[in-house]
Amino acid sequence: MANQSSAIVQKVWNYCNVLRDDGVSYGDYVEQLTYLIFLKMADEQTKPPFNKPSTIPKGFDWPSLLLKDGAELETHYRLVLETLGKEPGMLGIIFRKSQSRIQDPAKLKRLIELINTETWIGLDVDVKGEIYEGLSEKNAEDIKSGAGQYFTPRPLIKAIVEVMRPGPDITICDPACGTGGFLLLAHDYISKNYQLDIDQKKLLKSNAFKGKDIVDGVVRLCVMNLYLHGIETPVESGDSLIADPGERFDMVLTNPPFGKKSSITIVNHEGKADKESLSYERTDFWATTSNKQLNFLQHVKTLLKINGRAAIVVPDNVLFEGGAGETVRRKLLHECDVHTLLRFPTGVFYAQGVKANILFFDRKPASEKPWTDKLWIYDFRTNMHFTLKTTPLKYEDLQDFIRCYNPQNRHDRKETERFHVFTYEELMQRDKVNLDIFWLKDESLEDSANFPDPDILAREIAENLESALDQFTAISQSLTEQ
Repeated sequence: MANQSSAIVQKVWNYCNVLRDDGVSYGDYVEQLTYLIFLKMADEQTKPPFNKPSTIPKGFDWPSLLLKDGAELETHYRLVLETLGKEPGMLGIIFRKSQSRIQDPAKLKRLIELINTETWIGLDVDVKGEIYEGLSEKNAEDIKSGAGQYFTPRPLIKAIVEVMRPGPDITICDPACGTGGFLLLAHDYISKNYQLDIDQKKLLKSNAFKGKDIVDGVVRLCVMNLYLHGIETPVESGDSLIADPGERFDMVLTNPPFGKKSSITIVNHEGKADKESLSYERTDFWATTSNKQLNFLQHVKTLLKINGRAAIVVPDNVLFEGGAGETVRRKLLHECDVHTLLRFPTGVFYAQGVKANILFFDRKPASEKPWTDKLWIYDFRTNMHFTLKTTPLKYEDLQDFIRCYNPQNRHDRKETERFHVFTYEELMQRDKVNLDIFWLKDESLEDSANFPDPDILAREIAENLESALDQFTAISQSLTEQ
């Protein structure tokens, strides 16, 4: 199976490079694969041993593509995409606003033939996932496309899922699902760690997960990614922040898009929006702000059931920003059990120069007494150096954090050099309840003989300048909001 997997992956990659030479980006290539592999798999389901009725209208299915060539194939392919985009259900989601990006009919024919030589449904799920995940990751590395904001590094997702330990019979939401990484790895974790009965398998396949993303093309990739893994979960296209969906979940796992300022202000019941900005009212929010990350943090709190659990990626400004930021932090620490913060260096995420953190918290019932007792912070930033290409983050790098988190019983923890605990009272005494906390010495500042390589230094200087600019912007915005 491993040889079969690597052979197919190599074929797909090789052809990807051919299309790149023809001006087709990785994003467009993955999108075209989405359409074609889906049509091939739908056709396979109509044949033995499945013998299912076709879900694709006759004349717009896989066999119809095999029968044509040249300009006729190009014209028919465009008609197929346009027709299927108007269909209801999963078909409509996958083919919504779809367009052919392959201008050369000969290359389109070759891609169809390449896909046709494999029996996709017969492949092991992990093999299909390997092909698709690899292409998605390559797309994320394609800086020009900006696709990295929709793709969270898989080693990080795996570690988060490992400590969150999702189980059967629960619902999981990602309101900024991108290509579906959190939902996919949560599904894999549950499948591999539990013996599921028929009802649990049915829930896991169709109703355990909910995803949403603001970009149509990304939703399409997410649906196909999940479909290739046998998951038929609802994924919606739209802005998660503009309204409370009403539905509540046992777990939220999410990495909202980076980029601090939004053109939209979300107004709580006490706030007022700038007259010139587009605004939406959310009476469930604690603070009025146009900061997307602060709004996503408030939205995640709303999405959780009482005692529901969340893990959310947030940039540094969420930890230190005044005004609405301070209000949100105070409310979150009081109304939720904010128990763990994992701090990351730059070079981990595809958005360049971003210093991010993962905040873990549980929603709790209304109470006069604050629910947060202790916040444990793991410093994975100081003296840690990663780059996307030469020293990328690996799952093994996060093993110490997983051990310190102690997912078997997070109430039984011990401090280490990188893992320190801060009481609620200590946090409240900090200016603006600033959670941007460090205690380790930066070795590069302590010993000039141990400076990092020049390229690392240059990159860190650039990243620190970006971070400083972000902080000045945050201070400016805080003064405006106060």
